[in-house]
Amino acid sequence: MSRELLYGATKVEETEGGKAALESLEQFRWRNRVMVIFADKDNSRAARQENQLLADRPGLEERHMVVLKISGSSIKPVFGAGENLDEQTIRKELDVPESGEFGAVLIGKDGTVKLKVSEPVSNVELFAIIDSMPIRAADSLTPDI
Repeated sequence: MSRELLYGATKVEETEGGKAALESLEQFRWRNRVMVIFADKDNSRAARQENQLLADRPGLEERHMVVLKISGSSIKPVFGAGENLDEQTIRKELDVPESGEFGAVLIGKDGTVKLKVSEPVSNVELFAIIDSMPIRAADSLTPDI
């Protein structure tokens, strides 16, 4: 399984995507963390990732998550909402596999890539990564507006 963890002590490999904020997802910056799921040809791994995430909606809400699924050239909001998103720009900025290959990318509230996986990630692992982020700690100190 290929995995790039771009945050914390388990840092495996840092890429350019982790250093600069993504313009294509700017509407979420400082408001939401974004998990982008790229569907595989038969949609099996993407569906598994989507179902895992949706099994803990309160956990997604608590962590201010938006989940987007890109299948072919279409973008579907799975959890939360996003407007005027361009699939090709997101693919280019995130440097993900070609259409038809599974991938998932977590973007932090600061707009940078925090995790890139080529296999579905469990909610426990994903939430542990998010919960270890400094901005997540600050989230709990600031009431929702």
